[in-house]
Formats: sequence, structure tokens, C-alpha cells
Amino acid sequence: MNLRDLVYGLYARRVEGRLDHDQVPKHIGVILDGNRRWAKAAGGTTAEGHQAGAHKIEEFLGWCAETDVEVVTLWMLSTDNFDRPEGEMKPLLGIIEATVRSLVADGRWRVHHVGALDLLPAHTQMVMKEAEEATRTNTGILVNVAVGYGGRQEIADAVRSLLLERAENGVSLEEVAENVDIDQISKHLYTSGQPDPDLVIRTSGEQRLSGFMLWQSAHSEYYFCEVFWPAFRKVDFLRALRDYAARHRRYGG
Repeated sequence: MNLRDLVYGLYARRVEGRLDHDQVPKHIGVILDGNRRWAKAAGGTTAEGHQAGAHKIEEFLGWCAETDVEVVTLWMLSTDNFDRPEGEMKPLLGIIEATVRSLVADGRWRVHHVGALDLLPAHTQMVMKEAEEATRTNTGILVNVAVGYGGRQEIADAVRSLLLERAENGVSLEEVAENVDIDQISKHLYTSGQPDPDLVIRTSGEQRLSGFMLWQSAHSEYYFCEVFWPAFRKVDFLRALRDYAARHRRYGG
């Protein structure tokens, strides 16, 4: 361990020691950004960047478990990412599948897929379904794996699901239009039954949501971190929690 690592370790313990666990967000959403730029800066390949980002996930979940976080949503692949070249997408999907299997093998987490499942290759769909089934009774953190996810797509899918449900029950379109409300749409989101994210973290220095949890994040707090996701450290995580705890949430009031 070099001097820099020692200093960061001491600082992290100091911040953690002052952390009020009653003020920790229960649901954290994370936009895992910067894998490719991290790899480029390190002289590596894009696949190496995605792999480094995948390795960071289990470490991050361990930090969350230590601080009483209950739900984590990890945005690993957006619907916009499908436009990337096949030479990048194929290994990326393989890395995502391996990561999900690793989360299952850990034995602590409950894995839940959020996203448009039908947009994913058949093998990736199977991995997601098997992960949910295998971890259904686990009691640890609920880990939402956002793969093939887009916020606008989610809202469109929720409205479509609501309309189909009402049609199956013999309700006319006019009746649906007259009675539809926010709660009804919320019940058809990918995260139905879950609390909305209290805190959304985005790494890499970008300061935008890019469509992440547009419906659920209406009252979320945001924390934008300069470091690329593979380089995200525990001290960065603790700083985000400290910053969150210092804010006064008004929920529009």
C-alpha cells in the first residue's frame, strides 16, 4: 500500500465514522458512466473498460450493504446503446451476463431486471430470468439490473401494460382515460412496488440523467462525481452519502 492509498483509507474511515445511518438513502440509482474513457486513458480496450466497470459493481454493493442501503438500481445498458457496433455490443453483453451470474453466485442479493426484456438477445433474456428466479428468496439488497433500459421506453411500456390490462377486464378506452392516474401508471413500471430512488449517482463528470428513471426520480437528489466508474472509490461513495445527508428534501413543498 502506497502513501496515497493510506491517506485515502484514513479519510474514508473518518467520513464513514461521521456518517448518520438514519440519513442514508434507502434506494440508490447509479448511472455507471465512463468505462470506455477510463480504458482509453489507461491505454486499454473498450472491453477491458467494461470488464473493469463490472468488477466495481460487487465492491459497490458491499459498501451499500455496510451502510444499510436497501435497493440499488444499476444502469448497465441503455436502449440507446443498441446503436453501438456489434464488435462492442457482443462482448459487452457477455460481460453483463457474467456479472449477473456473479451476483447470483454471491448469494446475498435479490436480482431484478428492469428494462425492455424483448429487446435483448434470447440468451441474455434467459440469464436475466434465471437470475430473478434463483435469488427470489434472498434477503439482501434488491439489485435492479437495468439492461436494455430507457426512461421513455419504460413509461411507454407502463401505459401500454395498463391499457392491455384494462382491455382484458372489459374496460373501454373512454373509461380508462377518465380514471387513469399517477398511481395506476406507477404500478406498471419496471420497478412496481419499490420505493423511488432517494439518490441518483452519475460518474464520469457528466451532469445529465440521459433518460434514467425519469418517472421515479421526480424527487430524487442527484450527485455527479468526476471520476470514471471503474475508478470509483469507497471515499467517493461516502462523500455522496454525506452530501445527501446534508440536503433538506422538500418533495415539492
